[in-house]
Amino acid sequence: MESYTPAEKRQRAKLFRKGFRQAMADCVDPRLEAQIERIDQRAAERGALELRALHQVQADARQTLATAKAAERTAPRTDRAAARQARKTAEDAVRRAERAVQRAEN
Repeated sequence: MESYTPAEKRQRAKLFRKGFRQAMADCVDPRLEAQIERIDQRAAERGALELRALHQVQADARQTLATAKAAERTAPRTDRAAARQARKTAEDAVRRAERAVQRAEN
């Protein structure tokens, strides 16, 4: 996963266009390619950190869901409706986290 900042996107696009023109003239500057590579490397590192954070959020949501399910199963009859609602909320959080991880990995 790569995560470019808006400034990095602009800079990379500018460098790419410049490199394309140089490639048409068959004289590409290696410093230009090095700059693009540095931008890509920073974006890849940032993306890896964000993906790790998303996996942590997903794990936390799953743990919360497990706790909510246990609380629902052990709740007295008077508190069962609130426990069911807490479980449904936790399930929604797990689904959101799973979708976010899936989008980030693809």
